[in-house]
Amino acid sequence: MENNLVNLHIHEPSGEVRDIQAPTDMSLSLMEILKSEGYPIQATCGGMALCATCHIRVLEGFEQLPEAQEGELYMLDTLFNVDDTSRLSCQIRISPELEGLHLELMGD
Repeated sequence: MENNLVNLHIHEPSGEVRDIQAPTDMSLSLMEILKSEGYPIQATCGGMALCATCHIRVLEGFEQLPEAQEGELYMLDTLFNVDDTSRLSCQIRISPELEGLHLELMGD
């Protein structure tokens, strides 16, 4: 990590891995970064953990994330394609701890 940036690795449906960088000093959510990179996240709830259109699966680095809170866990519990590494990207703030995170977008 340099200059307050973390490197994130997005696994595309094609199998390609796209590397992006995100600033750690702007209090942005992972969802906001993904949307700014052109990923088709609807975020109809505005990042309030109410729509699950920002559902991701963490492939590497799950242990680096802060624990999910009750509202996020409740929303994840309503989805059919959830596993133990599922999270809502709107509930994850970009921080130095996310360096090297590998994820894939699951949608709603």
